[in-house]
Amino acid sequence: MTLRRPSPHIGRVGFVSLGCPKALVDTERVMTQLRAEGYLIVSDYKDADIVIVNTCAFIDAAVAESIEAITEALRENGRVIVIGCLGGKKNPDGTNWVMERIPQVLGVTGPDCVEETMTLVHRNLPRPHEPFSDLVPAAGLKLTPAHYAYLKISEGCSHHCSFCIIPDLRGDLVSRPISSVLQEAENLVAGGVKELLVISQDTAAYGLDVGYRTGFVNGRPVKTRMLELCEELGRLDAWVRLHYVYPYPSVDRVVPLMAEGKVLPYLDVPFQHAHPRVLKAMKRPASAEKNLERIAAWRAICPDLTIRSTFIAGFPGETEAEFEYLLDFLREAKLDRVGCFAYSPVEGAQANLLEGQLPDEVREERRNRFMEVQAEISAENLRRKIGTVQRVIIDEPEDEDGVAVGRTTADAPDIDGVIYVTTDRPLTPGQFVDVEVTNSQEYDLIGRLKA
Repeated sequence: MTLRRPSPHIGRVGFVSLGCPKALVDTERVMTQLRAEGYLIVSDYKDADIVIVNTCAFIDAAVAESIEAITEALRENGRVIVIGCLGGKKNPDGTNWVMERIPQVLGVTGPDCVEETMTLVHRNLPRPHEPFSDLVPAAGLKLTPAHYAYLKISEGCSHHCSFCIIPDLRGDLVSRPISSVLQEAENLVAGGVKELLVISQDTAAYGLDVGYRTGFVNGRPVKTRMLELCEELGRLDAWVRLHYVYPYPSVDRVVPLMAEGKVLPYLDVPFQHAHPRVLKAMKRPASAEKNLERIAAWRAICPDLTIRSTFIAGFPGETEAEFEYLLDFLREAKLDRVGCFAYSPVEGAQANLLEGQLPDEVREERRNRFMEVQAEISAENLRRKIGTVQRVIIDEPEDEDGVAVGRTTADAPDIDGVIYVTTDRPLTPGQFVDVEVTNSQEYDLIGRLKA
């Protein structure tokens, strides 16, 4: 009788990924490396040998959500590794913030720490076998739909805005080599991705930390700089959308590429406020006047340009007059897509020490007033699109009523609006179609498939 050797157990890893798209990319990289080493990725706590929780710590609410996720994973599974921004948080004495409060976890690493995370996994769940490159696609595993993907070009931020602790969590700006970024982009497009969403903490500063060093792409010298990056991405057969772009003069050179159709006419610019005193207290660059001039110049070059931004209402010391100044800026700028946060104190942020901390109800009331103004602006901007034909990428196929969901060039996934498309033929996610706009709402469009 021949005895069969029992099959070795294949390690199973579950994931909880919180926070921004940059954190999502970190999760994808860890997943990709684990799968390349033969681990299985599972979706239920009960099936996992270990659960990795990727955390966020941008605001207090995000910290609370991260702690809740860690606690739940410990309760449901018991073997938890913590990574991400909250994992990188330190106490004043240099000890790890998470380990001090939740010592039951197996270990903790910070953001963009793939190697350190893999070491923790290996220590607690031995690797099944050596890597085999055919286990994963060249672009890695993704948590986004197959037709779009985030492309992270750098890590960290060299700004030290008074309301933000990102540099403390992720460090100063570290740009990825341009050859690596473009190789990943090519792999993504070859794998079926139709839209690349370029992300970082400060996209306009890409390459600044390395003196815009020249790299080599397919044997050609290419500078590590946003302009050259956009030129190269524009050669690919995909939409290219730019996020987190500070309004530096260098952006002026990229806008013509948008007018030429090489990258999408879309800029995600975090203005945060408009009043000069508040901007100074925030330690933000530029001013409202310069930003209005720059916006006008961009639109003159590329009339179809969509500008999205985020703002903070109720910053410490903000007076009613300063808030009205912000609303006036909003009315004059007529930005297309806008989000607003009521100021939230973050442990460790310099803004906590400022005088004039406003009550919660005042912050929230100002945020609501801000969004009421923006809703009117958005509705007006979208009404002007009625009767136009828009190029649309489909996100969801048609339902039983024959209505599919897509996005125009003006809409990034999850954060902007959509267009509801009435169609008489099947549509699939990732498909590009032309749609005639027939109606509009505050933030969304309605249209029908153009014959």
